[in-house]
Amino acid sequence: MYQKTVLANGLRLVTSAMPHTHSVAVNFFIGTGSRYEDDTRAGVSHFIEHLCFRGTPTRPTSREISEAIEGTGGLLNAATDKELTVYWCKVARPHFQLALEVLSDMLRNSRFEPEDIEKERQVITEEINMCNDSPSQRVDLLIDELLWPRHPMGRDIAGSKESVAALTREMMRDYLQQQYQPGNTVLSIAGDIQHEEAIDTVNRLLGNWANPRPPLEFTPYREQPARQVLVENRDTEQMHLCLALPGISITHPRRFALGLLNIIFGEGMSSRLFTEVRDKLGLAYSIHSFVDHFRDTGALIISAGVDNEKLPTAVKAILAELAKIREEVPEQELARAKELSRGRLLLRMEDSRNVSGWGGGEEMLTGKIITVDQVIGIVDAVTVADLRQIAQELINDEKLRLAVVGPVENEDTLAGLLRW
Repeated sequence: MYQKTVLANGLRLVTSAMPHTHSVAVNFFIGTGSRYEDDTRAGVSHFIEHLCFRGTPTRPTSREISEAIEGTGGLLNAATDKELTVYWCKVARPHFQLALEVLSDMLRNSRFEPEDIEKERQVITEEINMCNDSPSQRVDLLIDELLWPRHPMGRDIAGSKESVAALTREMMRDYLQQQYQPGNTVLSIAGDIQHEEAIDTVNRLLGNWANPRPPLEFTPYREQPARQVLVENRDTEQMHLCLALPGISITHPRRFALGLLNIIFGEGMSSRLFTEVRDKLGLAYSIHSFVDHFRDTGALIISAGVDNEKLPTAVKAILAELAKIREEVPEQELARAKELSRGRLLLRMEDSRNVSGWGGGEEMLTGKIITVDQVIGIVDAVTVADLRQIAQELINDEKLRLAVVGPVENEDTLAGLLRW
């Protein structure tokens, strides 16, 4: 059960009482990410997230921030995505107020000292270098380029080395002021805490947080013509590939049906992809599929690493499985997928951080929170006909996109593979 209160300044507070736990998890969801950035500010959301750990007047160094939480046995971290920036903390129940105070201090009072900015600029540049040096991470960026061409959704969340080098303190402070405000934030708390106590603490710490101006709106994605294949030639021991199809948004009514279809197709060692492509054909050590949902778009992505000589064979095998699942899903497979979906969800929701993350993410991205029982009810109601409908709607060889990192000898032949 979730309870929600909107404070006078527009901050949305969501709580979930878990009295059987010894912990409290606090998540701040800021409604900003890489898709809110124009080309001149590419990477600014991610850069700001790093800088919020660098120090405040109360805790002038990153070590003092981390020690405040880690000294209690707690956990503290953050992440930037395309549509959200999340700061989170998990602590034992007696340290709840400290956790909320530390996170609030970071979000509102980070100093952005010039020397810290330059140090973090180097850190982020090395992060970009590390990602570019990793074929499995690099291919993930290439498939985004194919799925969302000429759009912020298709860019690296961290930006490029050039855009990061050009970001100034003034640009960061301006972006922070516009995006980091209570009307653009959801605070989600889960654990051994009651809603009224949370309201009192949040009002004390954040009641005077103001909204100086309207936050930025993101640029909607409109489907447009795009190339089907993108290759980055490298001298590697494996071909790293991503094969993708445009998907559906997080508010789409068949979102959970697609989730079940993906479980059958490529999630886990009992999935069709793992069974056929790895176990039976021996073409890959690692192969799986996953679904991304955003506010106005989404994707179904298959990821694998295969022997350099077997790329065409592996692509054909994956396409064969796509063609099969487009036509038929037996009742028995759907029943197993429902059990896996229910079981994974229930296990995940034993942890206060996951409960907090679910409530805050749903509230921020959809404007409402679906409870675990509601999700299970939706999943249980999905039929084989529902799966066939969403499969036939999405699985279309003309919409296939293929990204490859490895020693490809003839790129022109790859586009011809994307047919069944």
